[in-house]
Amino acid sequence: MEVFLGISAASGAGIGPAFLVPESVKRSIPRNTVKASDLEAGWIRFEKAVQTVTADVSDRLSSLSSTEKSNDVQREILETYILMLADPVFTKELKDCYEKEFFNIEYTVHKKSQEYADRLRNAGNDYLAERAQDITDIFGRVLNEMLGIHPFDINKIPDGSIVIATTLSPTDAIVLSRKKIAGLALTEGGLSSHVVILARNYGIPTIVGVNRSSLQKKITNGELIVIDGEIGEILADPDEATLNEYNEKINSEKAQQALLDKYLNLPAETKDGTKFKLYANIGSTEEAEIAAKSGADGIGLFRTEFLYMSMADGTPHVSARSFNEEEQFEAYKKVLEIMKGKPVTIRTLDAGGDKLISSVDIPNFEEKNPLMGMRAVRLSLAFPQILKTQFRALYRASVYGDLRIMIPLITSSEQVEECLKIAALVREELKSEGIPFNKKVPVGIMVETAAAALTSDCLAKLVDFFSLGTNDLTQYTLAVDRENSNVSGIYDEFNLAVLRLIDITIQNAKKYRIPVSVCGEMAGRQESVLVLAGMGIRNLSMGAKMITRTKELLHRFTIKELKAISSKKLNKL
Repeated sequence: MEVFLGISAASGAGIGPAFLVPESVKRSIPRNTVKASDLEAGWIRFEKAVQTVTADVSDRLSSLSSTEKSNDVQREILETYILMLADPVFTKELKDCYEKEFFNIEYTVHKKSQEYADRLRNAGNDYLAERAQDITDIFGRVLNEMLGIHPFDINKIPDGSIVIATTLSPTDAIVLSRKKIAGLALTEGGLSSHVVILARNYGIPTIVGVNRSSLQKKITNGELIVIDGEIGEILADPDEATLNEYNEKINSEKAQQALLDKYLNLPAETKDGTKFKLYANIGSTEEAEIAAKSGADGIGLFRTEFLYMSMADGTPHVSARSFNEEEQFEAYKKVLEIMKGKPVTIRTLDAGGDKLISSVDIPNFEEKNPLMGMRAVRLSLAFPQILKTQFRALYRASVYGDLRIMIPLITSSEQVEECLKIAALVREELKSEGIPFNKKVPVGIMVETAAAALTSDCLAKLVDFFSLGTNDLTQYTLAVDRENSNVSGIYDEFNLAVLRLIDITIQNAKKYRIPVSVCGEMAGRQESVLVLAGMGIRNLSMGAKMITRTKELLHRFTIKELKAISSKKLNKL
């Protein structure tokens, strides 16, 4: 038996066959001239690639259930792809260019598909703009086929596997949650990266910082291994005694969870009766169902960007889509109905940074430091039609439950004022159109930058509530990229600077009598729950699986004891 070390990221143990996700290959398009005598061979290769891609898309199309409404969007996209691949006008234009310029077929396909897409984007028509991205997507697949590049399909990972990868996207984590994998081990990524947060929410034992090359030398696909998310280990070739030990551990965890289930319908309160509200963080309507069954007092954070990172069934988007008002409205309405009158806080688009979305409404930005660049509210205000569309969907959905709207990554009062102006404009439009909405929907902000925390007294005059996003607050305060395993050791939510910023925000919220909650990872970790509670936080939002555990934890302490715990942290220097 061999032991491979990593860093514990999500607790729990798992036993299952190893699955090593292959490294992705970046497409590189060669450009060279070809002889006239070689033109025909190149064209034949192109036609064969088109046939292969068409057959693959047709297979996917035929596999979609015709009775499930959630498949309608995918069906439309795939049908569009087939039409584009067979478009005689584009094919003739491509062939004419190929035979005239004598550049290799791969370069010609890339060049002409980009030119065609640019024409559609500049046509001034939303529908044609969507088709532009479809062109680059589908002919990108043709290029991959010609170049022998076959991107890995995350859906091919077998159920029950322990997945080993360099890194995964949040969308991949959503897909894996549905496959009931036994564990996840990543080479890259920090303890507060979004894929790790999602894995933790889904109850997937996870470790980061493992040495992939060492694992590849010793572990093969299908080999039975053990992952221990508690201590950050992978055990290869486990003996029978080790397997028995971990089977007992897994059964013990299940038994512990069964004991925690008695707190499902109990209020969250301390030993001396101080009440708390425990909300759930979600990224989909399916997670809202889990939250409702987990005894959540509501939704403290609905990450709406995940709607644009995956399809309705959780699979990645196969093309860029527009920010459709109707699709958003249906998603928000469904979550509000699932929660049956409990408060639901929906965050406006928090795209950018590590959360890459595919949309015709937003250009691709090449940024040296995307975490400091065009993301979250900056993106929404740079493209105000996106925010306006989202506000329309939100206000329309507001009549179906207790909705609150939250704006991310605020750094100034001016940003808040701009957002509120757009919200007011939307309310006027809906009123003139005779569309019902709740005009008193609370609008709040995430406090996740030092700028917001330090000016929280000014911001409190403009908004209805604060929610502390402790992941980014820690990242930006300490100048630590939370996705970077090289510096994960200095990412510390208990750093005195972070705690002082949290305390400033709490005091200003109290001064101006607005509610304050925590929706970052601190809200779901046992030690940090005790510190936050002692600092005065009474509203916590976390992964649904942590709710009963947190209720049990709070029942063990009095407020006086919690204040003593937080006091030690705040006065440690």
